[in-house]
Amino acid sequence: MISDSLQQLISVRFREFFREPEALFWVYGFPLLLAAGLGLAFRDRPADRIVVGHLPGVTSGAIEALKADSGVRLEAFPDSTAGARALRNGRIALLLVPDQTGLRYRYDDTRPDARMARQRVNDVVQRSAGRTDQVTTADQVVRERGSRYIDFLIPGLIGFNLMGSGIWGTGFTIVDARKRKLLKRLAATPMSRSEYLASFLLSQLVLLVVAVGVLLLFGMLVFDVPVRGSFVTLAVTCGVAGLSFVALGLFIAARPRTVEAASGLMNLAMLPMWVFSGVFFSSSHFPAVMQPVIKALPLTAANDALRAVMLEGAGLREVFPELAVLLVWLIVSFGLALKLFRWT
Repeated sequence: MISDSLQQLISVRFREFFREPEALFWVYGFPLLLAAGLGLAFRDRPADRIVVGHLPGVTSGAIEALKADSGVRLEAFPDSTAGARALRNGRIALLLVPDQTGLRYRYDDTRPDARMARQRVNDVVQRSAGRTDQVTTADQVVRERGSRYIDFLIPGLIGFNLMGSGIWGTGFTIVDARKRKLLKRLAATPMSRSEYLASFLLSQLVLLVVAVGVLLLFGMLVFDVPVRGSFVTLAVTCGVAGLSFVALGLFIAARPRTVEAASGLMNLAMLPMWVFSGVFFSSSHFPAVMQPVIKALPLTAANDALRAVMLEGAGLREVFPELAVLLVWLIVSFGLALKLFRWT
């Protein structure tokens, strides 16, 4: 049972949140505006560098010619299943499949970048053979939701929203209360430190339903973004991610006495995730040496899990590694917040 004091604290969290117009805009309005603007701007815009996949058996001459083209980046896939998954979730624009007579180009012809990839790759392949179209090719057109940029973007914006509302919403509230000496008054009550911090975690579970639900429905209704996995798995993923970011916000806000100091620490924590965690483009673009660190970031884990559930239909077993990363951040951050938190 939740104690009366904890219930009252959760109620206070709701009132504090909805009385702040800035918080409402950044948590609910800004992600919607960002999704609409980037969705309209990039849905028909090709990638600057074409990412092309290929299966075993593609001729070495074609591979070497494509590797030499600065506008093409090649990725090898062990089998057709892995290649089809990458094509479906938008990781690649075109898949090269060996054929008895030459090459088969597998792509979604509704994607402008896929059509451009087909033309460019075919031109490179034919030039490598002498430009007399000696390589016999065929098209295999596939059309699936989940391969567009907006399909990639919406899960990233959901993760971005969970991070922003968890860290900023929590951190500013605590530091502002400390600055105004409100925490000093709360310290004189029978309420425990753990109850005070837990109220932020529990209230966030309710708030994220609205924050995630609005953005998810917007993507589904306006841009027809698919959700191939179960909504239960999606809810668990969002819940764990949201709590992890709140815990991180509690840890960051445990000691600072001024909003300026807290703002600097929160920006320091979030800036690497904005850049590296794959909100607007895949984190796989960064060098391989950076990947272990990038994969350990909570926003990377959240985005990867959300995209796996929404675009690939993954279940809890498939996203368990990402959830484990988020749980570690949740437990460690909340434990440090309890240890370091001060009322004044």
